[in-house]
Amino acid sequence: MSEQVSRRAVVAGLLLLSLAPASAPAPEPLSPAARGLWREGTVVARGTRSVVIGHHASPTALDELARRADTAGLRVAEVLGGPVRPLVLVPESAGEAARLARVERLDGLAAVADGGRVIVVPEVFARLNSTGKDIVLTHELTHVVAGTDGLPVWLYEGFADYVGYRDAGLPVRTAAAELADEVRAGRLPSELPGPAAFAADGRDPVRLARAYQEAWLACRFLADRFGEETLVRLYRDAQVAGVERALASLGLSAATLTARWRAYMRDQLA
Repeated sequence: MSEQVSRRAVVAGLLLLSLAPASAPAPEPLSPAARGLWREGTVVARGTRSVVIGHHASPTALDELARRADTAGLRVAEVLGGPVRPLVLVPESAGEAARLARVERLDGLAAVADGGRVIVVPEVFARLNSTGKDIVLTHELTHVVAGTDGLPVWLYEGFADYVGYRDAGLPVRTAAAELADEVRAGRLPSELPGPAAFAADGRDPVRLARAYQEAWLACRFLADRFGEETLVRLYRDAQVAGVERALASLGLSAATLTARWRAYMRDQLA
């Protein structure tokens, strides 16, 4: 079975994605906090609008990452508005990434959004193919720009995957291969995935991949049915008034959304 990219997993295949050139004002100077991340070994690369700061990192690798961050910023801005100016940190190890993110471990994660920045987990990120790297950066940058406070996990993870996959060129059955296997076997999820399904605590990685795919297809359904602008408005309304009221503005309840999402999964993946 192919490995998949959701938020932080590995995408299958060896697909290549061209990076479009862009023109925008130069990134702002580094803040003192960004300059003082490490006492020594700090390497900085600048894209057109992005800044990448690495610890004992290859300048060539950081230059490439800055170009990818520029592309991710454009993709996020196209959905959410802009300008988007990514700040990406590349620590020396997964352990250092966890310390920056103020968590104990980041097992299996390729990157994580942390406040106004994206922290790359170098060992895992390096194993992604070109398309996977772009999806992960776009996903995490969506979290940075859109925020997640007050939202159910299916909505903020699904929305970030919606933006991440939007311009990736992957067929739905490829991007959601694990979930497609379940749907073809007649095993559709009965409810939208909750926090337990996304817990990165060493649980079954296939189940974790399916959780992201389920959330992604919920948001993709909303965009297909009501339009991308309506999905963005629902996301923002849910942050202010709660997801139930935001769904009600579209004539949906949690139950009707679940029923239509299950039918959409069957249509897209069976």
